[in-house]
Amino acid sequence: MNLLKAAEFKVGLLVIAVASLIAYMSMRVSDDPSFLRRSNEAWFLLNDAGGLVKNSAIRSAGIPVGIIKDITLQDGIARVEITVKSDFKLFESAVAEIKSQGILGDKHVQIYPGSPTDPPLPDGGQIINVKDQGSLDSVISQVGEIAGSLKETAKNLQEAVNGNGTREHVLGRIVLNIEKLTQNISEITGDNKQKINEIVDQVHDITESLSDMLNENDPDSVKAQIKRTMGRLDNAMKNVDEISGKINRGEGTIGRLVNDEETVEELNTAIEGVNGFLDTAGKLQTGLDFHSEYLGNVGSAKTTIGLKIQPGLDRFYYIGVVDDPAGLVEKTKTKSTQANVTTETDYEKTYYSKVKFSLLYAKNFYNWTVKGGLIENSGGVGLDYNFFEDKMRFTVEAFEFTKLNLRAQLQYNVWRGIYLNVGASDILNRGDKYSGYLGAGLLLTNDDLKMLLTKIPL
Repeated sequence: MNLLKAAEFKVGLLVIAVASLIAYMSMRVSDDPSFLRRSNEAWFLLNDAGGLVKNSAIRSAGIPVGIIKDITLQDGIARVEITVKSDFKLFESAVAEIKSQGILGDKHVQIYPGSPTDPPLPDGGQIINVKDQGSLDSVISQVGEIAGSLKETAKNLQEAVNGNGTREHVLGRIVLNIEKLTQNISEITGDNKQKINEIVDQVHDITESLSDMLNENDPDSVKAQIKRTMGRLDNAMKNVDEISGKINRGEGTIGRLVNDEETVEELNTAIEGVNGFLDTAGKLQTGLDFHSEYLGNVGSAKTTIGLKIQPGLDRFYYIGVVDDPAGLVEKTKTKSTQANVTTETDYEKTYYSKVKFSLLYAKNFYNWTVKGGLIENSGGVGLDYNFFEDKMRFTVEAFEFTKLNLRAQLQYNVWRGIYLNVGASDILNRGDKYSGYLGAGLLLTNDDLKMLLTKIPL
């Protein structure tokens, strides 16, 4: 007997084929991707897992991507283990969101895979980001809070609009104020009804008089005067139109000024010259300088008042008047002769004050300043060096070249034009006027003078 032709073999082969087909179809329609190791696993923690069902589908963008593998209790909270398809990649920024499927309390898990730029989530790893927005209890709680608020609002509204009224609520106070206002208006209109009628009659008379005045045909009426005024205005507009036409055609002085390019260029040149002059005057800086030094060897103070004119940052002019207590020195010698022997004694020096003048031109080179001109009634030159952020200045001056008066000074700017100086004059003592000195001064600029002038009462 041939086994392949036996009926039993054919029936068994048919049963195996049908069972295989059923198994294959079951695998194809099943939401569980763990068959044949075609899945990845992950888990997350949830405070309330009510409404979630084991083996229920997990969705991403509405498409099933896995199932809930198991729900267990871990340290008092729910641990939800999920299985997703192997081609659905999860990253460390993945989010598990619990959403409601209806009003009966059923829930499902919505998975967001996360950013592809983040590291991938390992198989069996924990999803940290969990959102629970599907709790019906929270919705009912919020509805209860809203209902409580509505109840309180209704109560306040009832208290505000009841017969007695209340001043405990803003709405109640508004209602009471409106009631008082309407009552006051009613009393005013009732008590002054006659006066209101008189006012209405007067307004009626005024409007009637205005109507008669505007409709009157008399030559001196308001209507006639308005017509004459409109005629004059029309003539004036015609004159304006004629003048503008002449200007556009280039007629007359203004027309040539507007239309002649040569005239316009000459006017622009003149304006630029005036602007340049005013701009130069605006940039001119002036300063009033006053300083005094005590001369130790002379025993008196030397005072100087000066005017600094600076037309630019690189140069300035200086005009000064000096009251010098050592301006003149008188020497006295004593001689005596005894037995044909002449004896000379030491002389005395007497200092006399003298008013002197200085007129200098200075040029700035970085931190250096070279100046020359008239220094205290005689020709001279000087050199300044600014340092320590322009707070200190070292000055050397040479003048009176016949006796070579050499002077050195160090100046320190204390605060806003107030400065101290120390130095020595006639260092070589060629004029018998050597002396060390110490003093202070004040320099007022344009801005300082403007501020002082505004403070002077008129």
